Amino acid sequence: MPVKEIVSEIKEKMKKAAEFFHDELRAVRTGRASTGLVENVKVDYYGTATPLKQLATMAAPEADLIVIKPFDPGSVREIAKAIKNSDLSLAPIVDGKVIRLNIPPLSEERREQLVHQAKQMGEQTKVSIRNMRRDANKQLEREEKEKVVTEDDLHQGREEIDDVTKEYTDKIDEMVRAKSDEIMFE
Repeated sequence: MPVKEIVSEIKEKMKKAAEFFHDELRAVRTGRASTGLVENVKVDYYGTATPLKQLATMAAPEADLIVIKPFDPGSVREIAKAIKNSDLSLAPIVDGKVIRLNIPPLSEERREQLVHQAKQMGEQTKVSIRNMRRDANKQLEREEKEKVVTEDDLHQGREEIDDVTKEYTDKIDEMVRAKSDEIMFE
């Protein structure tokens, strides 16, 4: 496999890891209500664990309120149960065919815990990106041993892989910094 293919493949994998991390960060609570907080809560819908975003429309009409309106009014109880059993520490209020979630303000201590959690998640993502770099470098070395690529191509490929790795670890750091600011100052 040529160096360009290896580099583009690793770039695509790192991009997916960064996108996954971005989605994971949306579930970390901030001072204001966000539908991202609950959209991936799994609801037991007719025996199947289904993400809430597939079962209802969600809105955050106020800074401290999330409103969930299920497509199937019969699923209101199951959705409320799933939210109550999740690790979000939110108490759903069933109001006919609608579920309301009041988002209490965060204490300073809880904000610091959430920032720490976001940083840990970022570190885990950066570790996975570094593992991707290691695997790509090993693949390049195998290709060089098998005389598929030259030694110069090997060094050029390593540099390109290092550049891509730095680009994505910097993106992760920026996402963590932005989320930390959002948690602490909203």
